Amino acid sequence: MHSWPAPQIPELPGRGRPVRVHDSTTGELVVAAQGDTATLYACGITPYDATHIGHANTYVAFDLLVRAWRDAGYQVTYASNVTDVDDPLLERAAATGVDWRALATQQIALFAEDMTALGVVPPDVWDGAVEKIPAVVEAVSAMLAEGTAYRVPVEPGAGGTDAGLGDVYADLSADTAFGSVSRLGRDMMERLFAERGGDPDRDGKKDPLDPLLWRRERPGEPAWDGGVLGTGRPGWHIECSVIGRDGLGLPFDVQGGGADLLFPHHEMSSSHDRVLSDGAAPRVHVHAGLVAYEGQKMSKSLGNLVLVSNLRATGVDPMAIRLALLAHHYRTEWEWTDDDLPAAAARLETWRDAVSGNGGPDATAMLDAVRAALATDLDAPAALAAVDAWAAESLRPGRDTTADDEGAPGVVARAVNALLGVRL
Repeated sequence: MHSWPAPQIPELPGRGRPVRVHDSTTGELVVAAQGDTATLYACGITPYDATHIGHANTYVAFDLLVRAWRDAGYQVTYASNVTDVDDPLLERAAATGVDWRALATQQIALFAEDMTALGVVPPDVWDGAVEKIPAVVEAVSAMLAEGTAYRVPVEPGAGGTDAGLGDVYADLSADTAFGSVSRLGRDMMERLFAERGGDPDRDGKKDPLDPLLWRRERPGEPAWDGGVLGTGRPGWHIECSVIGRDGLGLPFDVQGGGADLLFPHHEMSSSHDRVLSDGAAPRVHVHAGLVAYEGQKMSKSLGNLVLVSNLRATGVDPMAIRLALLAHHYRTEWEWTDDDLPAAAARLETWRDAVSGNGGPDATAMLDAVRAALATDLDAPAALAAVDAWAAESLRPGRDTTADDEGAPGVVARAVNALLGVRL
């Protein structure tokens, strides 16, 4: 799958600092990458209604990490996925009378347009679930052969011509470290598993939490040749596990996504990683806070979506949308309101006015403050405040301009572009 065009990232004087992020497992700030390389896997969209502000909030957050890493001199490899076959996509296609492949293609293209407009650096590896089916089949087949997966009988009419092969589930008892990512109690895991796409009540499973690896063919659903698995399609967690493993190798530095992915998705995919690679798994887990709208979490199921494409279609500057997101720390839970865009647009106009002059206050301290903010758990609001302070001083009526630095506005504009992804 081809990703969207990469934005130009200007060179800056000096170097950024090693980035520390909040590890969702330990609750502590940890160095996100060590050595001179950095690897990130950020879970992607299921393409049936993209891109809402919650999506954008997550991918802008991890875009900050990529930018801060590059500024610090790391060799960065960023991978992501598109779950281009899954129950929600098939259900939306059926409800709207659109072929599921056409719906996925349309929404993937729209997502890429939105990411381009928002200045998000594209993944180096961007794979769809469908194109990775052969690799998933190989992985699940290996788990079956090793006894870390098992078959569960399917209902009458399912399974195509090989109905006896059954669905394939991971045997979580094979992973003694299961639960170490989220550190949740058993009751909470079972509740969240049921709420977030799991099937704890499925007959024939060894454990209610065992996740689906390969779903056998069902009437009216797409299916692919799975070799010894029989015809079918991948489970969700194994898809990300295989794409991350193949794209980055194991262990990689950071696995990221929205806060609702900590369990079960990241717990399960990390478990698959350990089983498939002798214990190696993502080192740090980072999660972006969920965005609410009209009093409830923004979600496709509720229909309370603010779409980036709709905002752009009304003439909203994508940089104002990005600034509206950056005004909130990536880990916070917050609510999108009608005040967000006007405030962001006003800030954008102020910044553009401030860098349009011939010279300005020295920008050295501003650049250092932005770098320091991003190095401390991607603190975008603190970074914005540093730019605000420089812009306010630059535009302050009657200030003494005799000591102005002629190149300062250029440094600020390049810093804001390179580190915050905001084009002035």
